[in-house]
Amino acid sequence: MNQWKRYVAGSLFLAAALCVAAVSHAQSPFDGTWQVNLAQTKFSPKPLSFYISQGWYHCTGSCNPAYDVAADGQDHAVTGHAYDSISVTIVDPHTIFAVAKKGGAVMFEQTRTVSADGKTLTVKTTDHPMDGSAATTFETVAKRSGVAASGVHAASGNWVITKQSGSGNGLVTTYKMDGDQLTMTAGSGESYSAKLDGSDYPVKNAYGWDAVSLKKINDHSIEETDKRGGTVTDVSTMTVAAGGKTMTVVDNDKLSNRTSTYVATKQK
Repeated sequence: MNQWKRYVAGSLFLAAALCVAAVSHAQSPFDGTWQVNLAQTKFSPKPLSFYISQGWYHCTGSCNPAYDVAADGQDHAVTGHAYDSISVTIVDPHTIFAVAKKGGAVMFEQTRTVSADGKTLTVKTTDHPMDGSAATTFETVAKRSGVAASGVHAASGNWVITKQSGSGNGLVTTYKMDGDQLTMTAGSGESYSAKLDGSDYPVKNAYGWDAVSLKKINDHSIEETDKRGGTVTDVSTMTVAAGGKTMTVVDNDKLSNRTSTYVATKQK
């Protein structure tokens, strides 16, 4: 479920069919197109952290591995992330602007602005899918955790996501089961076809993950493990409710140790 997490909780800092039926043509409860409902998302209460001081951007509690780059508007190389370079610009005393790239291609652009009272951070993100499809935009709002530090940029600190709004292809995913193989196609272009056998299968057109494995929990639940470069990034459980109209996804981000819950409704 990395494709939803990347656009939802993950956007602040820089994102299945189970039953092998006795009748081969029986429809899986996961078959169909699903759209995440941002209003029902339960974000992790664990703060995301970064700070800007003396012309440097320090991504600490938000990034694993952490990194420090000059906030000079230039591209700087980073390792261990979905992107391989980032530029950070100090726009004014309350705003910074960041651009992340992978292989020279823009992955996302982001403007972070803190309120006049310093208690609220608004993040406007534009994501650019790897396959060149239409960009998606989201607005994330977070509240400050703890007291604002002195001597640093006003946007610095620990932030807890409270809500997000947005639209576009990044919120839509289609699943189709064929025998014991599940095919996922995200509106943002990411896709995979994987059997429910716990083995790794390739993910296409994705920045944040390159392999996936699936395991059946029961007829309405599946466990998905996402990897990047051989490292587990997320483990999520997807469950379709009785009636087949709602899917709940509990995602555990292994790199940040943050757990969030998403709810999606079947569109067709």
